[in-house]
Amino acid sequence: MMRLRFDEQLQRLNYEMILMGSLIERAIETAGELIETRDMEKAGKLKEGDSEIDRKEREIETMCLRLILMQQPVASDLRIISAALKMITDMERIADQASDIAEILTMPHEGERLPFPPHMQQMATATAKMVRQAIDAYVARDHVLARKVMADDDIVDELFDKVKLDILEMLNQACLVGSTVDGVQLLDMLMIAKYFERSADHAVNIAEWVEYALTGRYKGERLS
Repeated sequence: MMRLRFDEQLQRLNYEMILMGSLIERAIETAGELIETRDMEKAGKLKEGDSEIDRKEREIETMCLRLILMQQPVASDLRIISAALKMITDMERIADQASDIAEILTMPHEGERLPFPPHMQQMATATAKMVRQAIDAYVARDHVLARKVMADDDIVDELFDKVKLDILEMLNQACLVGSTVDGVQLLDMLMIAKYFERSADHAVNIAEWVEYALTGRYKGERLS
């Protein structure tokens, strides 16, 4: 009877994790869409939604701690619960990065808006894909997909380097024709790219904790 109750609570934890995962997927995807649309209304809603994700993190954390303290789970169950505790921190930070991107895009600005660097949208798309697949790996308990997410971080890192070169090229072109360029906008673009790069890193962290939950190995080392 106790095990049945515990299994029901684990299922509830899984459901809440999937729900939080869907929220952060949508957040980072929306941040990517804003690069193309600059939709101020959508950006505002993205910032507002961050508090819902923060609340969900607290709810899952409480649920995990209750399971550990009250149910005394066996090793395999404890790995799943411990991984969930670690994952929600990275999930919440992805939501924060998406909100920070929206914050930059909604700041008041005078003068003409500069176009985003050519590789920025590719970077946003690649990051959103990593986040989505990290969550999918958790839902499906898919070790192979988790490893793919880890490998795909190199793609985002390469695109980040290309975005930095794009920004330098925009600055060089302005200098060549003797025109001024809005340095604040260029810095904002660099910050947005950095937020995507950090989100990809958090997706890798999620994938690593998925691997731990499934195998007991974290970053190649056996922890249990």
